[in-house]
Amino acid sequence: MTDGTVERRAETEQALLADAEAEPEAALLATGGGTGADRPEDTRRRSRRLRVALVTACAIVVAGVVGAAATGVLGGGGTKAAAAAPSGPPATTTVKRTTLTSTQTVDGTLGYGDTATVQAPASGASGSAASSGTGQSAQSGGSGGTGSGIVTWMPSDGDVISRGDPVYKVDQQSVPLLYGSVPLYRTLKDGSTGSDVKMLEQNLHALGYRGFTVDSDYDANTAAAVEKWQKKLGRSQTGEVEVGDAAVASGARRVAHAQLALGSALGGTVLTWTGTERVISVNLDVQYENLARKGATAVVTLPDDTEVQAEVTKIGTPTTSGGSSSSGSSGSSSSSGSSDAADSSSATVPVELTIKDPKKLGNYQVASVTVEFASETRPNVLAVPVNALFAEPDGGYAVEVVTGGTTAYKPVRLGMFGNGMVEVSGAGIDAGTVVGVPK
Repeated sequence: MTDGTVERRAETEQALLADAEAEPEAALLATGGGTGADRPEDTRRRSRRLRVALVTACAIVVAGVVGAAATGVLGGGGTKAAAAAPSGPPATTTVKRTTLTSTQTVDGTLGYGDTATVQAPASGASGSAASSGTGQSAQSGGSGGTGSGIVTWMPSDGDVISRGDPVYKVDQQSVPLLYGSVPLYRTLKDGSTGSDVKMLEQNLHALGYRGFTVDSDYDANTAAAVEKWQKKLGRSQTGEVEVGDAAVASGARRVAHAQLALGSALGGTVLTWTGTERVISVNLDVQYENLARKGATAVVTLPDDTEVQAEVTKIGTPTTSGGSSSSGSSGSSSSSGSSDAADSSSATVPVELTIKDPKKLGNYQVASVTVEFASETRPNVLAVPVNALFAEPDGGYAVEVVTGGTTAYKPVRLGMFGNGMVEVSGAGIDAGTVVGVPK
């Protein structure tokens, strides 16, 4: 506000006060505050109130004019120094030298991993039962054939079966679980040799039976240990192990679904099972296949937004949505390029991750989750928060550099994004440089 404006406002205030003191009664009448019949003391009190009101009104008017001048509303009323004063950014941060990690987030499922089937022995197979711990058909090589006997006991869904525990019972004879990778595909007896013999002896030793050497040879000592094992199972003590006398899996199993009902004839799929540890399963698009390396770490976000660390432990073979990577028929002389492209775009790689601290999963058994893989890591770079960037009219980006009480927009070149930060470089940009950011 100019000196002239202030002087004029002061003169106006003095004139109003002088009028009120000279003619209080007229002022009161003019404002509707009294009549000529009022008592003198009433008149004096009202005139004092009027003077206070006039002073207050003038003060408000003057303050309003000063404020308007300061904000430029009155046009040319503010001083040059006030117009040039920078407002500055609402908040600041510094350019940091750090390591940035770029990530790729995909959908996943928390569960117990792949489901495998336990099959009854194929028709004609010896023994009272058979199984498969690898999702294949019955141990004899058949596919869901019919065994013999009546199912007299089945586990419940969710039960965990360990080494030596019954998987199911037929005619009240237990079919126990053995740990290994070689199924029972033949009758084992005195004189047998091979990896399946060693697998059997390793399990007998783990179950507490002694008196034999754990090797690949089935001898009389092995047969004696088998007879003791058969007695405990309530089976005939033959000293020989037949196809279907036990189920074989890589470790303890969790029952996903018991298929057969008590009293039914043994045949087909007996039950389905999984591993016992909760894992994360992801069908990763082939374009991100390089993210999944055995031993690589990832961050899993649970439905309640809790984050847990996981490690890639299994990588499967790429498949297409149709279950095959090939197209066309053997009798065709040409193939469709668009079909190949579609197959490639829909191909996925099954990936399994193990949670490093299972306790952090809480009570979740099965749930949809998100998995964040690290796709690139760049160390020792200068970075600022992404919201510190300003888009320039001619393209490109800048940051608002704060130096003392002044600010200036300086262009920057962008690099990798990651963790809410962005890599920047440019003239005048270094570690510790102060830049403006929104609050």
